[in-house]
Amino acid sequence: MLEKVNQLKEEIEQLKATSAEQAEALRIKYLGQKGIVKTLFQEFKEVDKEVKKQVGAPLNQLKNQIQEKINALKLSFENQLSKAENTEDLTKPALELPSGSQHPISIVRNQIQQIFTCMGFSISEGPELEDDWHNFTALNFPPEHPARDMQDTFFIKDKPEYSLRTHTSSVQVRVMQNNTPPMRTISPGRVFRNEAISARSHCFFHQVEGLYIDKHVSFADLKKTMLDFAQQMFGKDTQIRLRPSYFPFTEPSAEMDISCFICDQKGCNICKHSGWVEILGCGMIDPNVLKNCGIDSEKYSGYAFGMGIERITMLKYQINDIRLFYENDTRFLSQFTSA
Repeated sequence: MLEKVNQLKEEIEQLKATSAEQAEALRIKYLGQKGIVKTLFQEFKEVDKEVKKQVGAPLNQLKNQIQEKINALKLSFENQLSKAENTEDLTKPALELPSGSQHPISIVRNQIQQIFTCMGFSISEGPELEDDWHNFTALNFPPEHPARDMQDTFFIKDKPEYSLRTHTSSVQVRVMQNNTPPMRTISPGRVFRNEAISARSHCFFHQVEGLYIDKHVSFADLKKTMLDFAQQMFGKDTQIRLRPSYFPFTEPSAEMDISCFICDQKGCNICKHSGWVEILGCGMIDPNVLKNCGIDSEKYSGYAFGMGIERITMLKYQINDIRLFYENDTRFLSQFTSA
């Protein structure tokens, strides 16, 4: 039996296979339930005890040798198959991921901020949840003013003295309270109004409000600032028109129109065939507002203005539905670039 084991060892060294199927057939031939090695172990049971010690170790070595040989043959075919399947050039650059884009509201807000910061305005921010003093009282809103009504304002249920801010003028109040003139700042941010959502209005939107306070500030300073802004935002040939209006926190107050850059003042649907498009409100800061914020109205004066970012964005890109800004449709958003 020992001679048979030694012969099988030499035979195993010469084993070859041309496919994974042949390697599996060799495993069955030698290691299967009816294979050669299984038969040898059954014969080993009948061997005399004196001979078992001489045959047992070589027989176990034979079994291990066959197992290692079969495993090596199978592994070689698995590696060949893996190489055949991997036909991709691993040195090629990865697939380019789709790039994102800035939201049109962010693009226009950044443009507005850049224009005013170049004029020397700082940027101020404040909380969206405001108390009555900063949102209404300090800005000269009388208790009976309609803006305080539930139809216009989102009040907090358990704390009616707090509400979601209806304008970023509340940030300007904080600036005036915590600084001494001269001061020149803009306050961009999100505001909330209790309005029905439609193509032209929404329950929240974005504003940029600004103020300038110093000695001897006049309406002429306001007009020049607004003209410079309009020409940088809409084109150097843009003209402005100021119409008398009313705001509780400014006196005198005005609505500002720009010459329609879409039809070149020839008349179109955007300007309602008037040649002018309204874009913001402005005016000289009411002395009562200065007093409420601890500023000497006899010594200082100033102007303020406010504009809706959505309105300017809709004009700039000729968008006819404000709801498109908030639907997160990538087909819409991917059309815009800050360049």
